[in-house]
Amino acid sequence: MLDIFFLNNLEHLKIRLDDIKLATNNFSDTYKNSGDDYDARYTVELNHFDKGKPSFVEEKGKTTQPKIHNNTVLIKRFLPRDDEDEQELFFTELEVLITVKHPNIVTLIGFCVEGFEMMLIVEKFANGFLMDYLGNVCTLTWETRLKICIDVAHALSYIHSGMEDKKMIIHGNIASFKFGLDLNWRTKIEDFEWAVILPPDIKDETLYKRTYFESKYHVDPEYANTGKLKRESDVYSFGVVLFELICGRTAYDLIYLKESDKGLIDVARKNFRNGTIEGMIDPTLKEDTDKKSCIPNRGANKDSLHIFLKVANQCVSETQDQRPTMKVVLNELEKALVFQVS
Repeated sequence: MLDIFFLNNLEHLKIRLDDIKLATNNFSDTYKNSGDDYDARYTVELNHFDKGKPSFVEEKGKTTQPKIHNNTVLIKRFLPRDDEDEQELFFTELEVLITVKHPNIVTLIGFCVEGFEMMLIVEKFANGFLMDYLGNVCTLTWETRLKICIDVAHALSYIHSGMEDKKMIIHGNIASFKFGLDLNWRTKIEDFEWAVILPPDIKDETLYKRTYFESKYHVDPEYANTGKLKRESDVYSFGVVLFELICGRTAYDLIYLKESDKGLIDVARKNFRNGTIEGMIDPTLKEDTDKKSCIPNRGANKDSLHIFLKVANQCVSETQDQRPTMKVVLNELEKALVFQVS
């Protein structure tokens, strides 16, 4: 776990509290866009300059100023707590974001630790979050949905088994509101405060008792019941997101809660057993699935849907040992995309 001592080696990422207060008008609700019991979030234009350098640097007889940065950013302000969670959550996420560099993981711009304040500053997602597009009529084409899933699968496969130093990271909190969409619709995972970082050669599971979950509809039931967190816990949560995308609704949509208080996955399992799962597919995806259309991406290829449904169902298997690895999931999703675009 990182601590204050290691922060001294991250001078280039430090952003002054005064700069953040100026950008947020002293944390005005005008700039606040979300939050929970653990953090508050602000979207702002933030002007700051490279820290760890003097205000003016003499360079070959010329006086130059440090580089000024102007970014539209998301500020994640960790809220004070009576327990030790605040520091642990902050330093866990900071460690992940300075360790992991991947195109499908949110980019860390900087951080602030001053007085009682602990904040992370990350990129803002121009196209919002995946959850914003799930509703009564999902506006995303099937090809776009597949590419979103593949982006996330790449990131999860990487942190589970593809890191160069052989470390392993389990996200532990995967849900559709954790996936940001940038200007080019590339999908990135954020929020690693509940992640578990395991060193090389350590068994790929950890006993991690936790009582707080942002969405009980996305959490691995075996993890919730036993405290045994494994990579397969992320696979389960990702499987819930796969079903959200193919159904076009959130896991806790009222249409599912009316049928089961456990939400989408319980309803999907019943439909799989009854052979009626195709009835849950977002109707907009089934338009002209058997016909060639001059409108690009209008419908979804049936084989593509079937491959997707099969792997999604495997991901949400009730026990961890029945679930596929993220590498297997990624291969199946890429196969589904091939059927869609060919």
